[in-house]
Amino acid sequence: MSPLETRPERPLPYSDEFSSVEDYVDQLLFFAAESDLFRFLCGGVHILDFFTTEPGLFVAAVPTEWQEFLLKTEPMAFLDFLMRDDLASAAAGPCPPPESLLRYVKDIRRFSLRRSFCPSRPRLPVLPRHVALGMKTKKVHEVTHFAGYIDRLAEDIARATGVAFTHFVDFGSGQNYLGRTLASPPYNKHIVGVESKEANMMGAKNLDILSGLAEGAKRVRNKKMFHQILEAVDPSLHNDEEALKKAAKELGFSDEDIATIDLRPRKELETTYVVEEGKGSIEYVVGRLEHADLTPVISQLRGHEGRTRQDDLSMMAISIHSCGNLSHYGIRSLVSNPCIRAVAIVGCCYNLLTEKLGPPTYKPPFSRPTLQPLNGRVVRESERRDPQGFPMSERLSTYGGEGIRLNVTARMMACQAPQNWSDEESDAFFTRHFYRAVLQKIFLDRGVISKIFHGQEVDKETPFNSSTSPVVIGSLRKKCYSSFREYVRGAIAKLTTNADFVQYAQVVREKLGDITDEEIARYEEAFRHRKRELSAVWSLMAFSACVVESLIVTDRWLFLREHPDLVQDCWVETVFDYRESPRNLVVVGIKK
Repeated sequence: MSPLETRPERPLPYSDEFSSVEDYVDQLLFFAAESDLFRFLCGGVHILDFFTTEPGLFVAAVPTEWQEFLLKTEPMAFLDFLMRDDLASAAAGPCPPPESLLRYVKDIRRFSLRRSFCPSRPRLPVLPRHVALGMKTKKVHEVTHFAGYIDRLAEDIARATGVAFTHFVDFGSGQNYLGRTLASPPYNKHIVGVESKEANMMGAKNLDILSGLAEGAKRVRNKKMFHQILEAVDPSLHNDEEALKKAAKELGFSDEDIATIDLRPRKELETTYVVEEGKGSIEYVVGRLEHADLTPVISQLRGHEGRTRQDDLSMMAISIHSCGNLSHYGIRSLVSNPCIRAVAIVGCCYNLLTEKLGPPTYKPPFSRPTLQPLNGRVVRESERRDPQGFPMSERLSTYGGEGIRLNVTARMMACQAPQNWSDEESDAFFTRHFYRAVLQKIFLDRGVISKIFHGQEVDKETPFNSSTSPVVIGSLRKKCYSSFREYVRGAIAKLTTNADFVQYAQVVREKLGDITDEEIARYEEAFRHRKRELSAVWSLMAFSACVVESLIVTDRWLFLREHPDLVQDCWVETVFDYRESPRNLVVVGIKK
């Protein structure tokens, strides 16, 4: 294979402080495995437990020499210090940070993969209005740049190997914005959209019709009659043809009237795709992928039902922001399917990844350092031992004899984008977290929840050996975040009236039914001066989790590199502007 023009100079976008990719990976894994502080901030801190012990998680967990600096530095100034300020100037300033904090910030910065972005081509085609239908500004940026990137990569591979791609398989195609763009001029690719949700696929087909890539069956109906029927049935039955017919007859409509209304659900209206020479095309496969074997997908391709020879196909697996394990399936497809000749996968939603290695073991000084389960979900996730989960590579799976583990808390923090936080946005979610942490203290004091102790017998309660029973509330109405009183009242109402929270309803009514506004105000006043503790630690967590994302992406690259018999080349690079789309690292693999 001749050299690829699109390949970046480095296989990973690591810092210039490292002499080679091997040097970067060696030091990254050592830091992730041996830094107790990193492990605690990336997996061992949970906002729910912030105020449930005394003197509190901040005093117990944050190094003593850091505490004064963190509390006296304003939130946005602290974020600047973590991510943007020149550290040499900060060290020489009038109020220098502690030396150990400087070292930690330097470590996180140097182990975080570089995220600067340079477009694959100086000038990319502007998406026509009929192709960009439904896209927001962020999606337009992603689709414009990734379509251009895929087109250039495909041309480069075809030039180097002499084999052109027959299809591009989009893992988790959703509304198929990327596929629709690649199927349209000037790209004219043949797209296979793999999507688990039929509603997404139907929405995508409607957009295909509007963009001119497909023809839809025309529906002529008496709209006045149709809306009368809809009003007569429960909204959940609006796509149930039999329920609509029954309602129509009860309203007195004749069979002839019903025939003119056309009550077929949208999914039964056929969308026709015409394949023309020199033009792109789209096919959809509905199904939930549970592995990387694409045989069921290939068997459904147009004209190949059950007869496709994989040797006749040359496909590239692509995806913008495939969630959780779907990214793993896309990457693994390169080594699992003869017809997949290349992959280009941008992952997201790391919190949805499963775990392969199970619960970790621990050593002093912490009996529940960073990764000890804090709640039931973390326990279930770590005990699944899913072979499809994180980590993918043998290198991370066996490192140090136990492997590198990241629990759901760490992976959830890796979905943050602290470099993009504005003053207003950060204050809003610091406030939400503060409200939730104080509410957990109320739950504990009032007996709604109880303490959980970890490890051996406990002589002294600390944030390292105890946690509290989780109560997952989720989001509340916007009004509930206007004050702490509104937040508490909104949470109680949701837990006692929403059918999804029936397991909490009785105990919340019994224990919190008589709480007064005055008592709520006393709790807020008691902890108000400690909100800065929470915002400082949350900032440290999000900043530290930049290394968590680097670990996940490096693991995916290592997995491909560990298959030299099949994989000719592999690398990682940025494909979006971080300000527009923070999950901007693509993992590329090319088969021999």
